[in-house]
Amino acid sequence: MKSALSIAFGVAAVAFVAAPLTSFAGGTISGKVTYAGKSEQKEFLFSKFPNPNFCTKIPNKSQADGDKRLLKSIEVGKDGGLKNAVVAVADVEDKGFMDGYAGTEVVAAFCDFQPFSGIVVNNRPFKVENTDADPNDPKSVEGVLHNPHSFVVKGVSSATGFNIGLAKKGDKLEKPVVFRGGADKVGYYRLQCDQHEFMQSFFLPVTNPHYAVVKEDGSFEIKDVPAGKHKVVVWHPFINKGQRTEFEVDVKDGAAASLKADLK
Repeated sequence: MKSALSIAFGVAAVAFVAAPLTSFAGGTISGKVTYAGKSEQKEFLFSKFPNPNFCTKIPNKSQADGDKRLLKSIEVGKDGGLKNAVVAVADVEDKGFMDGYAGTEVVAAFCDFQPFSGIVVNNRPFKVENTDADPNDPKSVEGVLHNPHSFVVKGVSSATGFNIGLAKKGDKLEKPVVFRGGADKVGYYRLQCDQHEFMQSFFLPVTNPHYAVVKEDGSFEIKDVPAGKHKVVVWHPFINKGQRTEFEVDVKDGAAASLKADLK
């Protein structure tokens, strides 16, 4: 016959195993980026650049208006939602993430660099692929020449990262992103085609996986952020001269924190 003590212990053990184990990987930051100003765009005449007939065939017709390519530098929705902004936790340095980051990928398609905005990691790869070829142009049957030219931008100054031509469809390049002198703390990475000036992309350097490129309406969500008070930066390459706007967000384990980022 078992003792009352052993029976009680057995019941306690069963209760312990049956109880759900609760653990949190951090909290979530969600919200929306808005802009008090108006949409802006730059116009480029196709006729001033190579392959004018091919470049007009871009599927996104909002980027072409007859004989003009429209570089939509700032896009604002009806409710002020800002497109193409990047939101990132700036006070966490995750060496494992940085060392393992496979690289930023950009595609040249119909004379357009995609995506328009994103992130890079210092000393990690930056990759560009040319997918353009024009069967109706004898000079461009094998490929429309693009010349990706990267810049490290810090304030009003910029320095070339790489400048490499991609002459054929399927040509690729891969080069490390290199920020020097603390430029990754205040600057950003810019890509432009030397053949087609309207091909431009912009990238914010990050040091951890806690970032988001906002959706079309400016909304975003960043999951698994470590608990604590964090410096969160909101960045857009054409607002505030490309400078970051800082916010403080208090993140609780297993909870959601809200950030309403109004840029002016």
